[in-house]
Amino acid sequence: MEQIKHNHSGRANFEARTVKDITESAESIFNKASVKAALDEMQARAMDSSPVIDQRGELLGTVSKNKMNREVGGFGHDPKTEPVEAHIDKNNPYCFEDQTVAAAEQMMLNANVGEVFVVTREKFLVGTINIEAIAQEKRRSSAWNL
Repeated sequence: MEQIKHNHSGRANFEARTVKDITESAESIFNKASVKAALDEMQARAMDSSPVIDQRGELLGTVSKNKMNREVGGFGHDPKTEPVEAHIDKNNPYCFEDQTVAAAEQMMLNANVGEVFVVTREKFLVGTINIEAIAQEKRRSSAWNL
């Protein structure tokens, strides 16, 4: 079992914990899937958006149901043959699994987002981390103080 180190104040060293310690798994969509397959998958998982990966598992970005429905339907494209790849939003914040939780929290606050993807240094998708998980981690680490 992992031993938590305490700093001089007796508080658990929250700053030293890595993102990998509190990462949640994330379902993803393959970039070669059709828009229809992606929409069906997202509907089944009750998701409004999803990460998209390539065949190696590298994070390419995200797709959203609203954007795909609007663009594919609006442009008269066939959702059964239209590739999801054409609708990927590549401007998504992410953090690395070996970053500290404190660094990830600061990055999320700066980007004004509640959740980010967690990737390896090679950009392979590991999962997600959200601000609530970070808050829980902070509460846990301060409870060691009691």
